[in-house]
Amino acid sequence: MKLTKDPQAMLLLSVHGLFILSSALSGTFLNVYLWKSRQDYTMLGWFTIAQQVALGLTFWAAGKWVKEHNKMNALRLGIAVSGLFYLCVLWAGRDAVHYIWPLGLLFGVSLGLFWLAFNVVYFEVSSAENRDWFNGWIGLLGSITGIIGPWLAGWIITMMHGDRGYRFIFTVSMVIFAATVVLSFFLRKRPVQSDYHWLEGVSRLKEGGVWKYAVFGLAVQGIREGVFSFLITLLVFVATDQESKLGQYALITSAVSLVSYWACGKWFKPKFRKTGMLVGSILMLLVILPLLFAVNYTTLLVLGIGTSLFIPLYMMPAISASFDLMGVNEENVEKRVELVVLRELSLTIGRITGLLVFILVLSFRQDTLTVTLLLLFLGASPIGSWLFIRKLFPSKGQVT
Repeated sequence: MKLTKDPQAMLLLSVHGLFILSSALSGTFLNVYLWKSRQDYTMLGWFTIAQQVALGLTFWAAGKWVKEHNKMNALRLGIAVSGLFYLCVLWAGRDAVHYIWPLGLLFGVSLGLFWLAFNVVYFEVSSAENRDWFNGWIGLLGSITGIIGPWLAGWIITMMHGDRGYRFIFTVSMVIFAATVVLSFFLRKRPVQSDYHWLEGVSRLKEGGVWKYAVFGLAVQGIREGVFSFLITLLVFVATDQESKLGQYALITSAVSLVSYWACGKWFKPKFRKTGMLVGSILMLLVILPLLFAVNYTTLLVLGIGTSLFIPLYMMPAISASFDLMGVNEENVEKRVELVVLRELSLTIGRITGLLVFILVLSFRQDTLTVTLLLLFLGASPIGSWLFIRKLFPSKGQVT
């Protein structure tokens, strides 16, 4: 199957791109908006944990709907609930910090519904032969929206002086989410599958084998993701106290990411996955080291550019490895929804673990050195993830 000749695949990428654009516009500044009301790292940690708890539970519970009924409706509902989340933030205003848990849970439900349905459809429209190419396009779209969205949002917030700018950006995101729901109706209904197996993940772990390595590898991967997903952008704002600088930071790092994902999508072959993933994980750790000397815009930019440059080497093999496992035999293909759920639950457990470590440490000390050492510790998790996921890469580069 040639992905470029499949209109449904291109339409799915378009829906993904709009969803990411809307998320980039508001999501980049959401934690800054909360931080300006209460300067507390642990508060933002709990907000992120609430998201992850709801995301994991939604993946598991909505799996039955996605497998036995209409997965496209789950996708649309996820987009709609994302719009509802920003409506609630607009309604709460500066009092949003008093509703961290309900807002976080609502946000997590929206993400869980969207990404569960998206990942299942992604598996159905791609194959092991073109999955790296598809991942490259996903990375490219994410980078393009990362260039446009945060920079534009930062400029608007600065020009409109604070709250008016935030409210305008959150409103624009709601409109884009609504347009994305409309576009999603052009995606055709996917075939309904057999009964949903609630405890498939437990069964796979009991069996051991390759899925044991996949689960552990994904969980360790999530340790970094949970904290880095919000902390880096927040540190940029804390260091500069300017939304425009944060938008500039996102523009630069996303531009680098665009080039690196394009290059990896074009030249990165399955036979390079094992080595490429290790090299990428090591380099992603090394670019954190400048923060030991100073946490300012320059050192954070080194971290951002370095991560954007090297993360495709790590992320593309990590994504492809787990999805390739879903297609190795008919049983796995039949249970692709359960396996997507297992994949996300593994990541979620890792993210929550990393966030709990973050909250525990910063409950005692919140100085710059402590934050930097935490970044180094959590930032080493991709190397641990590689130790497990490399087991999925036989010498000839084919998952068995």
